[in-house]
Amino acid sequence: MSVRNIGIFAHVDAGKTTLSEQLLVHSGSIREAGSVDRGTAHTDDLPVERRRGISVKATCVSLRWKETEIQLIDTPGHTDFSAEIERSFWAIDAAVLVVDAVQGIQPQTEILFRALKEQGLPFLFFLNKTDRPEAGSDRVIRQIRKRLTEKVCPLWDREAATEYVCGTDDELATRYLEGETIPPEAVRFRLAQLTRTGEAHPALCGSALRDRGITELLDAMTAFLPEPDTREESLCGVAFAAAADKNMGRGLWVRLYGGKLENRTALDIQTGTDRMTGEPVLVQRKISQIRNAAGRDIGTLTAGGVGIVFGLGEPEIGYVFGDGNRLPRKVRPGSLKTPLMMVRVIPDRPEELQALREACAVLSSEDPLLRARYVRTTGELLLQIMGKVQLEILQEMLETRFGLKVSFGDPAVIYRETIRERAAGFVAYTMPKPCWAVLEFDLEPGPRGSGVTYSSVVPGKDILPRYQHQVEQALPQALSQGRLGWQVTDLKITLTGGNHHLIHTHPLDFIVATPMAIQDGLRRAGSVLLEPVLEICFVVPSDCAGRIMSDVRQMRGEITDTAAEEEAVTLRALVPAAACMDYPTQFASVTGGKGSMSTSLHGYRECPPELGNTAPRRGVDPLDTAKYILAARSALEGNIFD
Repeated sequence: MSVRNIGIFAHVDAGKTTLSEQLLVHSGSIREAGSVDRGTAHTDDLPVERRRGISVKATCVSLRWKETEIQLIDTPGHTDFSAEIERSFWAIDAAVLVVDAVQGIQPQTEILFRALKEQGLPFLFFLNKTDRPEAGSDRVIRQIRKRLTEKVCPLWDREAATEYVCGTDDELATRYLEGETIPPEAVRFRLAQLTRTGEAHPALCGSALRDRGITELLDAMTAFLPEPDTREESLCGVAFAAAADKNMGRGLWVRLYGGKLENRTALDIQTGTDRMTGEPVLVQRKISQIRNAAGRDIGTLTAGGVGIVFGLGEPEIGYVFGDGNRLPRKVRPGSLKTPLMMVRVIPDRPEELQALREACAVLSSEDPLLRARYVRTTGELLLQIMGKVQLEILQEMLETRFGLKVSFGDPAVIYRETIRERAAGFVAYTMPKPCWAVLEFDLEPGPRGSGVTYSSVVPGKDILPRYQHQVEQALPQALSQGRLGWQVTDLKITLTGGNHHLIHTHPLDFIVATPMAIQDGLRRAGSVLLEPVLEICFVVPSDCAGRIMSDVRQMRGEITDTAAEEEAVTLRALVPAAACMDYPTQFASVTGGKGSMSTSLHGYRECPPELGNTAPRRGVDPLDTAKYILAARSALEGNIFD
């Protein structure tokens, strides 16, 4: 039996989950399709999903169609849960992009299209809701060709499909021009080749609600989309989601790209890095059970397979097993959408703060972008979030899953900072003995969006290579808080001088010293506050365009592009995130619910100090030398940085 690992993606409310239900019915996996509105959808298995009728987690289900087993990853449509969509890219080899045939190409459709192309994933289009009078399959195909790609091939138009295929093959083109009828089998064979290499995207149409076009879609998924590589070479797999079981504990959804996993197999799991040597710290864990998407114990997971693995402890989502070089693609967290807001989580009962910290740590292991942090100096527990819908879901999950009632402070924008001018940073960490680490850095401003680059010109005789490795290890933490309290970015750091001592240098001295030297340089260089700027795509009725343009200007934004299309206008704008946090509600009112807007991070730009905010420092300031050294030597509560 052949295998397919396929993700299904869509703009919110395009009918993606309803389509998944119909695929399960037609394959015989379930008897009756569930309903999103009634909370009975089989791919929405969390209580919060069933109550709210919204997908918040990517879900894997298994179905069989003819001689093919399909592992189907159903993903959320709402942009607040883009992290779930990103992680599903690790699990799949191909995709179905669902488009609302009434609404046409919506902003999130464009974002998903670009992401699938960037990941090199073959995919089909499915135009849903064609049963509605206002739907228009041919109109949507024109939109796809204009706004997404010319490589779309509508399968319901046999002549158009034949012409497309013949245009990519000289032999077929000659036969076609000579008047020969090209057999449908030849067209499908060539189209399958083109789809698997990303040179074509077949399009189908139908109605998930009315059960139309489902069989044709299943046939297309098996005919046009590729099988996984099932060669059992060196072990390579990735944990792309977490699962909880009351008997087995925490499980990991794993996509295996190479090798084999079996029940009772012992694996070395990295739990950290040794600060002295830089080597990974490994703990041996034994697999207790492997289940398939249907929940059955299958005992073995082979290359190309997807399953739930229990017994491996607490690796974060994104953890790579075995040889990471064999992964076919790299998924950068936050590539679809980056958390731009930070919120304080407040327990209803103060005595439950520790339990809340533990619960948030669990949620952060499942979604690393949440980055739960406890600020000891203020007693605040902070989470990074995508938007207010995610906040509502988190509140409900904390209560239903962990039994904790919470409230949230007002969301605050996450700023960044950089330096104003070039400067040197220096530290001579030589007291109190025993210690010796002397460091000098050159800090230079970098272009916007350049991030942090690091290099060293110090010879190994002055600072041993293992100590220089520790310096590089310590930099991310040293830059996690600048003088304004925000993560530091857009600068070039060069280690220009320093020395170790053969007798007095302790193995951790350079890790302790690095933040002191970096913060000294940041103080000398001067701080520049950077605010996140969003690229917003508005699709609105033409009579609303003027009002939206006026609103953008009032939010310190600018319109970068306009395009009129039939009765709608597409506006693209750059707007500071702090100025438009509450705008979606106003937008819905202005457009009467007939418009759509989607956001993505455009970048960061300098923010006037009076319009931005500083952040409270977590832990001891490295420039408060005496207290910092005591904290670093574990003489104070907390670790070296927090």
